[in-house]
Amino acid sequence: MDLGVDYFKIEHNNVAPAQGKILISEPFVQDAYFKRAVVLLTSEENGFFIGFALNKFTDFNINETIKDFPVFNTKISIGGPVRLDTLHFIHILGDQIPGSVKIMNNLWWGGNFEILKQHILEGNVKNNHVRFFIGYSGWEPKQLEREISENSWLVTDLDSETIMKCEESIWKKTLKNLGNKYKLWTTFPENPAMN
Repeated sequence: MDLGVDYFKIEHNNVAPAQGKILISEPFVQDAYFKRAVVLLTSEENGFFIGFALNKFTDFNINETIKDFPVFNTKISIGGPVRLDTLHFIHILGDQIPGSVKIMNNLWWGGNFEILKQHILEGNVKNNHVRFFIGYSGWEPKQLEREISENSWLVTDLDSETIMKCEESIWKKTLKNLGNKYKLWTTFPENPAMN
């Protein structure tokens, strides 16, 4: 019986990639950085996109990465495969961190790192106020649009509170919230050969 629909092909929702949007990888992507990834796009300039994978965590915290950082118990994520020798952060602190770039409502990227450290030292910053990333994800002009047309990504939105929660299950939860068609993706085995 022909169902008349391919449940594992992305039905484009005509949402274009842009700063503040979320990319959700389709279930068949096998790339180590983007397998079942949820990526926040933090900037777009002249067709170049930069973003951070929200659900790819390391086993060490910020104090193990930066020697003079105040004690701060938080996970560090791998933002993507580009420049793994760099540290980035997003936060909800706004103008308290000079030089921050507003990504969307109640969410900023970067800013003065020394002032962030001072706020943490003074106890003004909680774990859910800031997220750290090693490396980032980047796309050259037309590259991301091409990947979307090839069904590698679904573009959607998430609120800043969900983004800051640091949940590894964000891929499944986001897909389930997008409706029954995408809910099916969450039951597809990560390695179909092992099924």
